[in-house]
Amino acid sequence: MSEPRAEIGIIGGTGVYELLELLENVMEYKVYTPYGETSDFVTIGNFKGRKIAFIPRHGKKHRIPPHKINYRANIWALKSLGVTRILAPSAVGSLREDIAPGHIVIPDQFIDRTTSRISTFYEGSQVCHISTADPFCPELRNVVIQVCKELNYPIHERGTYVCIEGPRFSTRAESKLYRSWGADIIGMTLIPECPLALEAEICYVNIATVTDYDVWAEKPVTRKEVFETLEKNVEKTMRILANVIPKIPEVRNCPCKDALKDAVG
Repeated sequence: MSEPRAEIGIIGGTGVYELLELLENVMEYKVYTPYGETSDFVTIGNFKGRKIAFIPRHGKKHRIPPHKINYRANIWALKSLGVTRILAPSAVGSLREDIAPGHIVIPDQFIDRTTSRISTFYEGSQVCHISTADPFCPELRNVVIQVCKELNYPIHERGTYVCIEGPRFSTRAESKLYRSWGADIIGMTLIPECPLALEAEICYVNIATVTDYDVWAEKPVTRKEVFETLEKNVEKTMRILANVIPKIPEVRNCPCKDALKDAVG
């Protein structure tokens, strides 16, 4: 059997496992990594002439909490398969009145509030100071924004994603603090997934679908509420992915491919 290869990776967030229905000639592979097991088997298939590799971020049946995801294994596995672009849908809470449940945010910045996650591949003889001044691929962001507009989905073209450790939701005081910092959305999975992709020189874009207002809005967030809205967002996310994939340029024209230049010492 020939070695499996793919060009576009999708790390599916909560509820996005239906993506597999879009793929043809599907095969599952166990990818062994220096960092342990990936969240689940990697599924590789074809979609409109593009080779796609899919990893369910939380594993099948949503069995891995955000602070226990093996982010390094997931990114390393995709890199080893030849992936150069990653589309990363995720569910988030809103920190702004005008960003309502059901809206889509394509963040351009993040704030890291995680506490226990290993966020680099470089822990040995080499040190890497990767730049995250602009952490998301501008080329991929433009493609996703264009598609959302074509589909007439409510979209916010910019936003700051504050990533918390989880698995608990924020206190009211924390939520209000994040709002005062200028954060727009809140989630638990962007870090270290995004900076690790940069270290691997993989283009990365987050497609954040809003499930609820965070607790600043004086209404406690419940798992039931999140998942009810999430189900409504899944079809929207699937249509975005289906329209984005064919529009991704085959040749990269962005700084991501050279992210390690002058970063490793």
